[in-house]
Amino acid sequence: MTVDVKHYVAEDLPEIRQHILDIHVEVRQRDFGLTGPFYDVERFDARLTAYSSRPGWTAVLGFDEGDPVGFCFGTALAPDTKWWNNMLTAVDPAVTKEDGKRTVSLNEIVVRKPWRGRSIAWQLHEAWLDHRAEERVTLLVNPLAGDGAVQAVYEAWGYRKVGDQQPFPDSPVFSVMLRSTKQD
Repeated sequence: MTVDVKHYVAEDLPEIRQHILDIHVEVRQRDFGLTGPFYDVERFDARLTAYSSRPGWTAVLGFDEGDPVGFCFGTALAPDTKWWNNMLTAVDPAVTKEDGKRTVSLNEIVVRKPWRGRSIAWQLHEAWLDHRAEERVTLLVNPLAGDGAVQAVYEAWGYRKVGDQQPFPDSPVFSVMLRSTKQD
């Protein structure tokens, strides 16, 4: 199955914000039962606002017959990024050096339940990366999500774990994963 993928930049956020928030609530809270302050829609919206205020933020949304089915978004890591600050495991400083053009962070990728298992997440991911100029992409994944199945999907997509971090005091400990933006 393929979906209609549309690309967006920060200036487009007012047009797509409600779709993103609605999908977040449906998937994270209703489908996965993730509750607590870290997963509240207000906190997620605040993170969305913060991410989209950074240079280079882009997003893609997938649509099936006009219905939004999922999204992903992220931004380039600036030279003064805090992305690597909360590492719980030691990482080679060469891995964490950023210049604003080296690495893009995939902050979120979410697909609604009726469209899961149809490669929609992969389509969104690759369509988003196709418009990125950075050489590598990083993401955080809860290693317990789906009893490890979510992290296994990212590994199948070419990501490798480089360490663990807890970016917020009330967030889970995440696996930090990294891969090239261009796959052969």
